[in-house]
Amino acid sequence: MKKINQTFLAASAVILLLSGCATEPGKKTAVGAGVGALVGAGVGAIIGNQSGERDKGALVGGLLGAGIGGAVGNAKEAKEKKAAAPKPPRN
Repeated sequence: MKKINQTFLAASAVILLLSGCATEPGKKTAVGAGVGALVGAGVGAIIGNQSGERDKGALVGGLLGAGIGGAVGNAKEAKEKKAAAPKPPRN
C-alpha cells in the first residue's frame, strides 16, 4: 500500500507542476496535459500490471500522456489564435 501512495503522490505532483505552469491563455494546454496525464497513467497502470510493474507503468504513462496532451492542447490554441487573427485587407 505504501508503494501505491508514493506513486500516486509522485504522479499528482507532476500533474500539478505541469498544470500550474499554464496561465489563462494556455488553458487548453493545461487541460490537455491534465487529461493526458490521467489517461496515460490509467493506461500505463493497466499495461504495467501485465508485467508486474503497475506503479512504474502508471508513472511513465502519466508523464508521456501529459506531454502528448499538452502538445495537442498547445497546437489547438495556436490554430485558434491564427484563425482569430485579423486578416489583411485584399486590394
